[in-house]
Amino acid sequence: MQFLISMHINPAVLDALTDEEKAAIGGGHGTFIEALKKSGELITTQALIDPSQAAVVSVRNGQPVVTDGPFLESKEYLGGFYLIDCENKERAIELAAQIPDAAIEGLGVEVRQVMFADGQLEA
Repeated sequence: MQFLISMHINPAVLDALTDEEKAAIGGGHGTFIEALKKSGELITTQALIDPSQAAVVSVRNGQPVVTDGPFLESKEYLGGFYLIDCENKERAIELAAQIPDAAIEGLGVEVRQVMFADGQLEA
């Protein structure tokens, strides 16, 4: 079963962390990635740039309209994700609990099963 573990970032929470705490988060992700690789459960992981550098694309009257920045004003944004392949939802939750962000008040880690991938609906 495939699961997306997404990390939701609150910039105010991150800004309040010390440099040592921020470094510990980065190191924790490195350790987590290596463990997932070793277990064979990691498909991919990506970190996303700050939403202020994003572009929002919509089509109006058949023409693309592009605006800068995040789609909605929000105190949280998607900061990155892990796409994993593991036995079941319980294992996905167990893995998500190992992500350093999960231990920081004000940051969120969400687990969602992949329903559709590469033209195949998951059973």
